[in-house]
Amino acid sequence: MSLSRTYCVTLLGVQGHIVEVEVHLGGGDPGVTLVGLPDAALREARDRIRAAVANSSESWPSGQITISLSPASLPKSGSLFDLAIAGAVLSAAGEVPVDRLADSVLIAELGLDGRARPVRGVLPAIVSAAEQGFKRFVVAAGNAAEARLVPDVEVTAVADLAQLCDWLRGAEVPRPPDQEPDPAAAAPTDRGPDLADVLGQPVARRAVEIAAAGGHNLMMLGPPGTGKSLLAERLPTVLPALSPAEALEATAIHSVAGLLPPGAPLVTVPPFAAPHHTSSRASIIGGGHGNPQPGWVSKAHHGILFVDEAPQFGRGVLDSLREPLERGEVVIARASSTVAFPARFQLVMAANPCPCAKPGNLCTCPAGERRRYFSRLSGPLLDRIDLKVELQPVARAELLADRAFAESSETVAARVAQARDRARERLEHTPWNTNAAIPGARLRRDFPVEQAALRVLGRAMDRGQISARGVDRALRVAWTLADLAGRDRPGEEDTAYAYALWSGRAW
Repeated sequence: MSLSRTYCVTLLGVQGHIVEVEVHLGGGDPGVTLVGLPDAALREARDRIRAAVANSSESWPSGQITISLSPASLPKSGSLFDLAIAGAVLSAAGEVPVDRLADSVLIAELGLDGRARPVRGVLPAIVSAAEQGFKRFVVAAGNAAEARLVPDVEVTAVADLAQLCDWLRGAEVPRPPDQEPDPAAAAPTDRGPDLADVLGQPVARRAVEIAAAGGHNLMMLGPPGTGKSLLAERLPTVLPALSPAEALEATAIHSVAGLLPPGAPLVTVPPFAAPHHTSSRASIIGGGHGNPQPGWVSKAHHGILFVDEAPQFGRGVLDSLREPLERGEVVIARASSTVAFPARFQLVMAANPCPCAKPGNLCTCPAGERRRYFSRLSGPLLDRIDLKVELQPVARAELLADRAFAESSETVAARVAQARDRARERLEHTPWNTNAAIPGARLRRDFPVEQAALRVLGRAMDRGQISARGVDRALRVAWTLADLAGRDRPGEEDTAYAYALWSGRAW
């Protein structure tokens, strides 16, 4: 047979597209022609595959070899096509049968010695192919655990090209034994981050609990050493574990980004992303040359994006967070394609009170410099922050007194879970499951509160101290306070405290 075909998947963002890999063997001078908008890494596949075939004791066909990747108008990138191209070339040369190849999707990179190497994005690639009717997949052994997360598909893991050839000739590739984790290695060396570690900041700890219960954004202001970073790092410890659907979405993004740790193919806890203040807009939002890659906002999908030293970020970088905060996704447009990345995250920001960050009377910053420092935090961005708290330096006596009353993450997480259950029950027949996700119009129409509870917000709006968006956000926080307290609806004390938290007057 001089013509053979098989299938692979190319990724645009986290969306996979089936690519038909066709190989034609013709006469003429030996050579390899690769068509179908390949990128540089894919063009180099010709040399990798030829060496892999030779080092796997197979025969490389002579003559002109034409490799077509269809649809031709779709850009292809990466090295995940190596295994599919090698299988199609050997099948076209008659070295291996075509039966198993014709309806299989092959995804792996090949080394010069024939080893099958794992690649990024296997999970979203297989999910997309399964949605289009494919049921049989061949991947590198290093991607096997990730690939088998997709239900109702047949996954064959090969260690090298020789095993693929054996499988195509009818042999069964032995499944490697499931590796049991070493209990000694898996045991944590300590108990990990715990909310009880943060002492002397009861208002800030309460704000973290409220943020976790309702999915609210949080801003913390205070001098160094008051516990801002400690609180942010402990917020994921009081959040509920990801649901199966959320875990697959988060895992797909981490797979595309190459962040899945070995031996942990599924992301089950809310991700925590903390970019440095020198990060560019493209690294935060996503993009890059060629095939766009997910940014930090997408890596924090269903988790926490912690922006420490927020005024040190470029104003354009911070303002670029406004759209994903509202829409829950990032759309990156290129001349050849448009890519969408999910980005539904909780934003936690932290800032010092001034550039010098010295407490109290020790600050030497002029008023103009302080204004310029905070001018990078635009009003529209701060308007999207539900909770704003200020942390003050804690005296030694307060630390000692608070040690007996600081609650652990486990205790707070139990209350958060109960509050989320109440919100989920109330929102059962809606697309949302947290108070922070409800659109303002639906919040006011479907979940009205008593007029007495709106007095504080109404007076603040009349004085111009809160915007219409701020009223909606304060109402969402009030519903979360009611859920934490076990009340059916918010009262006046809930809306008053919610307004204080939104405006930053809770200290």
